[in-house]
Amino acid sequence: MDKKEYDAVVVGSGPNGLAAAIVLQQQGLRVLVVEAKSTIGGGLRTAELTLPGFQHDVCSAIHPMAASSPLFKTWPLEKWGLEFIYPALAAAHPFDDGSAAVLSRSLEETIRGLGKDGPVYKRLIGPVVKDWDLLAPEILAPFHIPKHPFVMGAFGLKALQAATWLSKRFSTQQGRGLFGGMAAHSIQPLSNVATSAIALVLMAAGHTGDWPVPRGGAQKIADALAAFFLSLGGKIEVNFPVKSLQQLPSSHAVLFDITPRQLLQIAGHQFSSLYKWQLEKYRYGMGVFKVDWALDAPIPFTADACRRAGTIHIGNTFEEIALSEQQSAAGKLTEKPFVLLAQQSLFDPDRVPAGKHTAWAYCHVPNGSTADRTAVIEQQIERFAPGFRERILQRHVMNTEQVEAYNANYIGGDINGGVIDIRQLFTRPALRWSPYKTSAKGLYICSSSTPPGGGVHGMCGYHAAKKVLQEIFGIRLPALNKLGQPIA
Repeated sequence: MDKKEYDAVVVGSGPNGLAAAIVLQQQGLRVLVVEAKSTIGGGLRTAELTLPGFQHDVCSAIHPMAASSPLFKTWPLEKWGLEFIYPALAAAHPFDDGSAAVLSRSLEETIRGLGKDGPVYKRLIGPVVKDWDLLAPEILAPFHIPKHPFVMGAFGLKALQAATWLSKRFSTQQGRGLFGGMAAHSIQPLSNVATSAIALVLMAAGHTGDWPVPRGGAQKIADALAAFFLSLGGKIEVNFPVKSLQQLPSSHAVLFDITPRQLLQIAGHQFSSLYKWQLEKYRYGMGVFKVDWALDAPIPFTADACRRAGTIHIGNTFEEIALSEQQSAAGKLTEKPFVLLAQQSLFDPDRVPAGKHTAWAYCHVPNGSTADRTAVIEQQIERFAPGFRERILQRHVMNTEQVEAYNANYIGGDINGGVIDIRQLFTRPALRWSPYKTSAKGLYICSSSTPPGGGVHGMCGYHAAKKVLQEIFGIRLPALNKLGQPIA
């Protein structure tokens, strides 16, 4: 093999880029990570967005998949400063009557809280929780012949259903609403096939690893991954925007933690006409409009459970959530959007001045929309927490253009790296035997535009690095639970 400056270069320092870099570096390779911004992390950045002393998560805030990631579990990230805080309740879903459905870490507690729908919830989620250690590596992977076909088959029968269909198993407002809020994380119409998969995975993650908050902010996850990578001998360069391949040092492989649109701009001239055509047809989903608040007191939710939960799903009934998501996907704005809200400072008070609080929220909007949704988001919160507006000291808003300016991977405000509907669930970013390999030798893609998609789990990076190791260096990785040890 010809001598190169590096064995591999990773473009982008989001969780997938850093994960890929670590997996490669663990095998004794020489790896460089380059990042366009002055701070590493991609969607894992934390900053003072409103007032001095108020630390806000710029994108991701609550991390069920980080705690449940079969990859991150193999690494000593706590040694590098990562500490998770576990809210009293993972998530709560308020209703107009003042009640709230709850996702607790305890499966039995959640079942009891759903009353009449408790047995239904147990039948749906119980098997997923029981088999999570077998399912997680299978779910968080590209399309393949499963190692546990019966376990995956049972999951698939439920997961491939549209949320609007599977929700019919629930007979109460609480059960249906809780399920709808979980399914809305799919950022697509709930009538789409396989939207139930997102709900099932998030609920199971809540019972197996909870929905934790990183102490000090999302940046701490990126910092821990970077510190671990550097301890292995890796190198990171920031303020390094990549516009062409000629900017990069020589290497045997380049892994791009970016989406198809940027990949085409950087390396499109290297690709086959078929692969280039497929990337050009890649579809991006709904965007987000995001608001961060500095508050002089906690959000005064009517439902007590909402005052004890890290995440709040604001959307009332399943029908209201489904209508909101359907309209946004169709390019329309709604006056009652589904709002995903996090209140990290309730559990991590060091992020704010004494006695003060933060809140973080977004709603889905048509891709590329620049409409100001601040008023409708605050109206939705006020609906379930009268007096909320009176507690606002300062706010910071981001429309889809500003979200994309913050992170170029968020095309049109799409934080999932492309819509994850059935057409792109297994073929992201293109229909190929390996989704991580481009048509050009030595060029790979490792972003959330590859399976298994969005979320802070690092598995896109892991699978891309695994392909590079096998194809370029003739190294086959052991099982995930042995990844901490380099291969001799």
